[in-house]
Amino acid sequence: MPKLLVDMGLPIGAIALALLLFGGLVSFAGVNPLDVWTVLFQGAFGSWFSWQNTLQRAAPLMLTALCVAIPARAGLTIIGGEGAMVLGGLACAALPMAITLPNNLLGTVLLCVAGALAGGAWIALAGVLRQARGINETISSLLLAYVAIGLFKHLVEGPLRDPASLNKPSTPTLNEALLIGGMGGSDVHWGLLIGAVACLGFWAWLRWTPSGFSIRVVGGNTRTAQLMGLPASKLVVAGAGLGGACAGVAGAVEVAAVHTSANASLIAGYGYAGILVSFMARHNPLAIIPVAILFGGFGAAGSLLQRRLGLPDASVLVLQGIAFVLILASEVLRHVDLKPVFEKLRRLRGPEPASDSLQWGPMP
Repeated sequence: MPKLLVDMGLPIGAIALALLLFGGLVSFAGVNPLDVWTVLFQGAFGSWFSWQNTLQRAAPLMLTALCVAIPARAGLTIIGGEGAMVLGGLACAALPMAITLPNNLLGTVLLCVAGALAGGAWIALAGVLRQARGINETISSLLLAYVAIGLFKHLVEGPLRDPASLNKPSTPTLNEALLIGGMGGSDVHWGLLIGAVACLGFWAWLRWTPSGFSIRVVGGNTRTAQLMGLPASKLVVAGAGLGGACAGVAGAVEVAAVHTSANASLIAGYGYAGILVSFMARHNPLAIIPVAILFGGFGAAGSLLQRRLGLPDASVLVLQGIAFVLILASEVLRHVDLKPVFEKLRRLRGPEPASDSLQWGPMP
């Protein structure tokens, strides 16, 4: 079976099966599955308003998915993008409190750079722990995410809190000149373009540059990379840092384009959803773009499910969880040769029935 057909068919089949199972679950709540699937489509892609919500949610998903995909190319399984994202947003909000920024595009770029540095340093720490102490990067990145969220809450509710934020602790609001606006007068901010360009850029880098090839060699076989004279440890840490930088930019964009300050709304689960997006895209930065749009649509449809069908807003998280399990399970089928399976099923059915002429013989 052609590789491209398998690469596309397995995740699409997993999503289709996830939708079927999700429809079966909601049927126990007395909701018609056909209504659920219809509302999901309408809430995600049914109108221009739906498309704007979908694309808004897709922008951070592209960047947090890169936080998983790039380290994966270096042989790491990073699942702590949520921590890098919130620290990136915190750095973006705190930078104007530390230094005076120009109220123009340069100031906005500096906000994103601050987010990238904070997120990159945080995830690079997981790479350093793996290379220096042999600590599993999956566990360390997840635990670091909880530490980052705790640090974020402490600073936002304490030293960096705006005294004017009473019911919802927040940092001071960014200057309007530093905010990231919408594209073409729409509600879709320029963060979508940043995410798409990042995906295209990292895809080209991994595919066509010597350093990108070195990252892929290290991810394929560290021992081979060392025999080739490649600095494996440095490349692993660099891959982790680049992934974390993408998640940090996602946090900075969310602050500068959506929330205008750092507050609890930034902890929205985009870092965890990015894990699912990356695995469905098989850690291919180019494939992350359409997958992020799809899952952005699922997230955008959550409120519509609640308003129209009475389902909880978080029910889409159940759908995402089912999809994640099925996508991981589908990887088992990727290297399975199905021809012997079909042949065995054919033998179990028994011999083909004989034709009428052979069964009854010639007429006398």
